[in-house]
Amino acid sequence: MARRHRSLPGFLSSLGGFKVTLEQMTKPRVTVEYPREKRAKPVRAHGRHVLNRYEDGMEKCIGCELCAGVCPADCIYVRGADNDPTGPVSPGERFGFVYEINYLRCIHCDLCVEACPTEAITETKLFEFSFTNRADAIYTKAELLVDDEGKPQQLPWEDWRDGDDLHTSAWMRATSPGGSAAYEGRVQWSGELGYGVRPAEGGQSGLRDDAGTGNRDLRETMSLHLNDADRLPGQRGPKGALNRTKARLAAKIPGRSRPARANGAFPTTAGPNPAAVTAAAAAASAPDSGPVGEGEG
Repeated sequence: MARRHRSLPGFLSSLGGFKVTLEQMTKPRVTVEYPREKRAKPVRAHGRHVLNRYEDGMEKCIGCELCAGVCPADCIYVRGADNDPTGPVSPGERFGFVYEINYLRCIHCDLCVEACPTEAITETKLFEFSFTNRADAIYTKAELLVDDEGKPQQLPWEDWRDGDDLHTSAWMRATSPGGSAAYEGRVQWSGELGYGVRPAEGGQSGLRDDAGTGNRDLRETMSLHLNDADRLPGQRGPKGALNRTKARLAAKIPGRSRPARANGAFPTTAGPNPAAVTAAAAAASAPDSGPVGEGEG
């Protein structure tokens, strides 16, 4: 018994080794419930590419092959063709007839975006995509070109979430962020189909439009993982804990079914509109009553 009492102080002192563990248990967590919950991506993150259109629907790519020439990984293959005067594809004399990117080689350096003279190729924030064979890793023009609404196309192996398509051209919107303040906040590019003229990024001059460009305060982005004193005023205390819980519940988007491939063909859009499908089915099942006049239906 005496021996046990003599060893008790040594046993208690050994608990000091759990000090770091106990301290970490009381601190905010730094992990997220991926993939149900995702951290906000920086607006200038480099993801998979898109080929943009002008606001009138014409393609911006003119087939100049500058992106392929500047690519250090030799992953871009472009071939231009002459526009048909009766039905031009792009405003210039030529357009990109063939456009391919091999994502087994791409290093997402964004040099192709900087080299493009017409702002045709930009990068989305999507980086979560994988392939089961090498052929799927070669994206063709039909897969890179935005749809008729100006939105990037969703392929079966891509995990798109709401808002991932909003800042596809953030890299080229940075107008002299570290250079002359006279060019900060000034738009120097053309409009895009579905989005119009995107707002310019600001710099140290204070000419900023964070709501339009997608810039977010770091404390707002990492609010779930900060100590209470480091959070924004609306995220502190019991009320702030309730707001953070609501934000977490809103961020949990249920999984979506991925479109199937038929005979090796890829879907060309992000999927049919459920409302349009329902309307089409109702119209097909309705009896034929002849043409419907204006204002009827």
